[in-house]
Amino acid sequence: MTDAAIVGTGPNGLAAAVTLARAGLEVVLHEQADTPGGGLRSTSLFDSAVVHDICSAVHPMAGASAFFRSFDLPARGVRLLQPDIPYAHALPDGHAAAAWRSITRTAEHLGADGPRWTRLLGPLAERSTAVVDLLLSDQRSLPRDLRVPALLAPRILAHATNRTPFTTAEARALLTGVAAHAVGKLPSMASAAVALLLAHTAHSSGWPLPEGGSIRIADALIADITAHGGTLHTSHHVKDLAELGDVPLVLLDVSPREFLTIAGDRLPPAYRRRLRRYRYGPGAAKADFLVSEPIPWTNPLLRQAGTVHLGGPHTDIIGQENATAAGRQVPDPFTLVVDPAVTDPTRASGHKRPVWAYAHVPNGDTRDPVGMIRARIEAYAPGFTDTITASRGLSAAQYETYNPNYVGGDIASGALTLRQSLARPTPRRDPYTTPLRGVYLCSASTPPGPSVHGMCGHLAALSALRRHHGIRTSPDLSPTQGQEHI
Repeated sequence: MTDAAIVGTGPNGLAAAVTLARAGLEVVLHEQADTPGGGLRSTSLFDSAVVHDICSAVHPMAGASAFFRSFDLPARGVRLLQPDIPYAHALPDGHAAAAWRSITRTAEHLGADGPRWTRLLGPLAERSTAVVDLLLSDQRSLPRDLRVPALLAPRILAHATNRTPFTTAEARALLTGVAAHAVGKLPSMASAAVALLLAHTAHSSGWPLPEGGSIRIADALIADITAHGGTLHTSHHVKDLAELGDVPLVLLDVSPREFLTIAGDRLPPAYRRRLRRYRYGPGAAKADFLVSEPIPWTNPLLRQAGTVHLGGPHTDIIGQENATAAGRQVPDPFTLVVDPAVTDPTRASGHKRPVWAYAHVPNGDTRDPVGMIRARIEAYAPGFTDTITASRGLSAAQYETYNPNYVGGDIASGALTLRQSLARPTPRRDPYTTPLRGVYLCSASTPPGPSVHGMCGHLAALSALRRHHGIRTSPDLSPTQGQEHI
């Protein structure tokens, strides 16, 4: 008999399945698409020898979160490759700022702001595991290291109120570009927390790219699930909970909007109203390019970076993000660019290599992003257009068609506001439970929110194990350990 059904095989659905299967439950997964992986999918778009990441490409949390630390991707053969410069920021007139793995080297390149950068992020990098565990928690548990909230609180408050300690254009843009990963209004409490989380990990666990593409992470998760008795059904769009049969546990890696559809009248009216009030944020518009050579960035620092932010000076980034969050189109939106072969040479085949990029746009935006993103890159890398041999664009509206969890192209599965960071998707003592017995939410619409960290799925599975099986500790997730079936 099936002990648990999981709907959706994104990183969180797979993490939930790993956790439950390791506890001895018989798990069945259902995936709408014909291939599993959600935001971890990779494929050959234009040339069979070149792999493109369809959603996520760079994974700061894949080596940092508690789930992935326990799961141990490197021990499973997934090489997490680290660029010397995790991220860099392009500025006008050929200037650029870079965050090196070494905080000392970063400070040396930031001039007068170097000591300030070190004071801001150094203490967080020294306690990185505890910082990550607090920010990637269920937001309801006391931290093990009480020094961490004391470190984070004044830093978050200062940056949420735009009281930056930096005076140079380089340092200001470098941190604001990371804050823009929150995909919403700037500055804010949520964006400040995101900035500190991502900026400090550049100097600790890094911003790695999986060798061979993001799909390698999904492959490792799926291999562990099947090794522990789990089964996977693709091309199955679950439209009603009744399709799952009489299963004691159901974990849903879906958006609140999708949950409303598949649960229907089973949900109490008050809870349905709360789910309908859940807010979605701006969208992502994605462009994939097949190019004949590395991006010809004017500034050589950008040629070494794993991720490049295109937004100009920090005031421009704030203007772009606030206009986008308000639903207004801007011609030059904040854009993230990755040339994967810079970090992973296996991604290049002869004179062919992928370029991954996406821009922040209003929710539901229908514009084809290829021309917009190409022009954005060309402004800092003259001649880029001449290197393109093929391209494909996905508007924000099309992103939702690709993955219903990305409502309006919102790849964060919900606006990252202060309220929705603490009460995703609705205020509940246990955010993964629902009014339906045995039915849990485990998507990025639950704490701690977006990114490939697996914690939403892992924490939801632990909640289900505690409530239904009396298991109060996490099963061993390491590669060499298995668990007897219950």
